[in-house]
Amino acid sequence: MRAAPDPPDERAGAIVAAGIRKDYGDRAVLRGVDLSVGWGEIAVLFGANGAGKTTLLRILAGLTRADAGATQIAGQPMQGRGNRARRLVGFAGHQTMLYNDLTCRENLEFYARLYGIRDAGGRIARVLEQANLSDRANRRVRTLSHGMQKRLAMARAILHEPPILLLDEPESGLDAESVEALGRFLRDWAALGRAALLTTHSAEVGLAWADRALTLAGGRIEADVATSDAGCADGGMLQ
Repeated sequence: MRAAPDPPDERAGAIVAAGIRKDYGDRAVLRGVDLSVGWGEIAVLFGANGAGKTTLLRILAGLTRADAGATQIAGQPMQGRGNRARRLVGFAGHQTMLYNDLTCRENLEFYARLYGIRDAGGRIARVLEQANLSDRANRRVRTLSHGMQKRLAMARAILHEPPILLLDEPESGLDAESVEALGRFLRDWAALGRAALLTTHSAEVGLAWADRALTLAGGRIEADVATSDAGCADGGMLQ
């Protein structure tokens, strides 16, 4: 069984990135991104298609290597000690990356083994309940709707109880009730002193859920404002 991840250093920011650059061939996608997300904070990242939002989240999650720059997750450098930093992150991408021929429970059991989770059965039951998938625990993923698959991917992201979430368009494919529930979940998440960075194409959803709104354009963060300054109303978990 793997050792538990290092506890987060609450004196450090939840997410700190400096000078992140990424090129694909002769195309510069990220040209020196600087950002930080604090504990107890939800930040939303806006940007046009192709702006590099998904690339940035994958770099922060340790799934894609930056060409330059540095990232710290809860005070842990992603470079060098990346395995420790990665275990502090829960990532749910736009693509669910689930195993279609496994059941919901089997998918979660697989990831529980990867993370060395104690009392995996109890933890899996809890996240299935949070995702409103308890009655579909033994259904194969390929038989689920896209929205249910997105909810299962979210359950996988929180399975190992990470202090930080990175979510790429988490509301995409969800019905209105599930979107509202996810918003409540994120608010409860932040209230526990955890942090989240998400992307979305919905200004209404992003501004309602987040404390800060950032805009990625031209390969850099071009705007960073409190959502209260944008005049948005508070929004409102996976049940």
